[in-house]
Amino acid sequence: MIDLRPIFYVVGRILVVLAILMLAPAIIDWRAGLENGADFLESAIITGAVGLMLSVATANGLAGGLNARQAYLMTAMIWGFVPMFGALPFMLGAPNLSFTHAYFEAVSGITTTGSTVIIGLETLPPGMNLWRGMLNSLGGLGIAFVAMIFLPVLRVGGMQYFKTEGFDTFGKALPRATDIARQLVIVYFGLTLACILAYRLLGMSELSAVVNGMTTVATGGFSDADASFSRFGPPIQYTAAFFMVIASLPYIRYVQLINGQARPLWQDSQIRAYLKWIAVAVGTVTLWRLVSAGGSIEETFREALFNLISIMSSTGFGAGSFSTWGGYMLIVAFLIGIVGACSGSSASGLSVFRVQIAASALIAQIRQIASPSKVVPVRYEGRTVGEDVISGLILFITSFVLLMGIMTVTLTLMGVDPMSALWGVWTSIGNIGYGMGPLASRTGTLMEYPDAAKWVLILAMIMGRLGLMAIFVLFLPRFWRD
Repeated sequence: MIDLRPIFYVVGRILVVLAILMLAPAIIDWRAGLENGADFLESAIITGAVGLMLSVATANGLAGGLNARQAYLMTAMIWGFVPMFGALPFMLGAPNLSFTHAYFEAVSGITTTGSTVIIGLETLPPGMNLWRGMLNSLGGLGIAFVAMIFLPVLRVGGMQYFKTEGFDTFGKALPRATDIARQLVIVYFGLTLACILAYRLLGMSELSAVVNGMTTVATGGFSDADASFSRFGPPIQYTAAFFMVIASLPYIRYVQLINGQARPLWQDSQIRAYLKWIAVAVGTVTLWRLVSAGGSIEETFREALFNLISIMSSTGFGAGSFSTWGGYMLIVAFLIGIVGACSGSSASGLSVFRVQIAASALIAQIRQIASPSKVVPVRYEGRTVGEDVISGLILFITSFVLLMGIMTVTLTLMGVDPMSALWGVWTSIGNIGYGMGPLASRTGTLMEYPDAAKWVLILAMIMGRLGLMAIFVLFLPRFWRD
C-alpha cells in the first residue's frame, strides 16, 4: 500500500498557505466597505482548519521522503482536491456560484486555463477579482515546479529527457532541487512584479495591473473585466504580448541566466522553434486577413499578434474582433493551441519540445524506410533521443488526440453542438482558456455549457495540466500494489 501521510502532509501545508492568502482579498473588500470580506474570512477559517488538521495528523509524513508513486498521487491531489477549497469564496461570497460553477472557476484558475463561467467580472468585489488572479498565479508557480522538477523524474510524456538537466528530486539531488526551487520563485515573482509595474506605468488601475500582471506571467488568462484586453490601447496589448512570450519559455533557462549562464537561453532549439512558429502564424494570419477583409495594417497585425500569442502560450486573453475572423485563422489557432508553448514553463498543450522530437522521429523513420540497412538515430539538440523517450512521447501525443476525440463525442451526447464541443475540449485540455464556438461566443464564457459537460471540461483541464499520463497511471491496479 502507498503511504498517504506524506501526500496529506503536503496538501495540508498547501491549504494552510491558501487560507493565509485568502486574508489579502478579505482585507481589500473590508477596506472597500464590502461584506464580502467576511465571506473570505469564513473561507480562510474552514480552509486553514482542514489544512492544519491534516498537517498535524501527518507531521512525520515526510521523514522518508517521497517516492515516484507518492509524487504521482500528490500532484493529482493538489490540482484536484485543493481547488475545492479555492472554490469556497465563489460559493460563500459574490458571485454566490453553485458548487459546480465554483469548482470549475477554481480549477480553471489553478490549472491556469483561464476559462470562466462568470459574467460581469467588472461588477465583482475587488477582492474577488484579486482572488481569481491569485489562483492563476499560484497555479502558474505550482505547475512550473512540477514541470521542472517532478515530471522529468516521473517520466511523463517523454519529459524524462530533461532528467539530463539534473532535476532528480527523489535521490541524492534533493538539495540541488531545493536550490532550483528557490531560484525559480525569485524568477517567477520577479517577472510578475515587472509585468505589474509595466501595466501600471502604461495607465492600468492598481487592481487591474496586479490582477492582469499575475495572470499574464502565470499564462492564466483571468482578467478583471469581461472585455479582457479589448478595453486597453495598443501599448498595453503589445506589452502583454511580450510578457506572455517571456512567461511561456522554459524557466530553467531563466534559472541558468541568473547563475550567469546566458548561452543556453539563446541556443535552446525549443525557444527558437517557438518564436519562429509564432512569427509564421502571426505573419500568415495577418496577410490573409488583410487580403480577404482589408483594414488597418497595424490594427490587424496587433490583433493577430496578441491573440495568437495568447492562444499558443495557453494564456487565454482576448482583444478586438479576432475571434470572429473565421476561415484560415481558425485552422491556425486550433493547431497552435494544440501545440502550445515550451516544456518547463507554466504553458500547456503538447509543447514545442514534443512536437519537435515527434517530427524528428517521423523524418528518421522515413529515412530508415528509404535506406533499410542504415541506422538513423533520432536527435535533439545534438543528442540522441532514447527509445524510452520516443515511446513515452508517442504515447502522450496519441493519448492527447484520442482523449480530445472521446471528450468531444461525450459532450455532443450531452446535448452540446459539435463545434462548441470540439472548441470546449480544445480550450480545456490545452489549458488555453480562449472562448471559441457557438456556446462560448454568446457570452464570452463557458457558462452555457450543461453542468454535466462542465465536469467533463474540469477533468480535461486537470488532465491537460498534469500531462495525461500522471492521471492515467492512477487507474492501473499495479500502481496501488507494492
